[in-house]
Amino acid sequence: MAIWNNKTVSVVEQHTKGWLGGFKTFILRGNVVDLAVGIMIGAAFTAVVNGLVSNIITPLIPLPTGSLATWVLHPPYNPQANINIGAFINVLITFFILTFVIYFFIVRPMNFLTERIKHKEAQAEPATRVCPYCLNSVPLMATRCGFCTSPLPPPQQPAPTNYQSAPRN
Repeated sequence: MAIWNNKTVSVVEQHTKGWLGGFKTFILRGNVVDLAVGIMIGAAFTAVVNGLVSNIITPLIPLPTGSLATWVLHPPYNPQANINIGAFINVLITFFILTFVIYFFIVRPMNFLTERIKHKEAQAEPATRVCPYCLNSVPLMATRCGFCTSPLPPPQQPAPTNYQSAPRN
């Protein structure tokens, strides 16, 4: 088969392997798989909440003509048309339950964790300091400025904390 020995075919083959390799890397990254699992769990949870609302909550709400789940209006200009008010209210109740659960069980805990992480980052020691002569940023332990070559004073020593004893004279 002369076509397999063709240089153009082998170049296309190499490009295809590169694309498929990149796609494989993308799919197997943890965040893509986690996102897919999260979507599936969200869909299953939505189905459970839909069942709860349509089969338990709205049939318990009484109306003079039956229950809220079966509430249907017929417009006066077209008596054959049905406006399913009960089904719409089911969707609204489902929406409010889902947003409540998402906010209180996902958004608030994630905000709390994010603030704790940011608070720890804010307490971290700086890695650079400012040269007093040229006002450029230099590494914390540098003894000379890389920009103006001025000798730098030694870096400030951190203040002793409760568990460290102060140096004795």
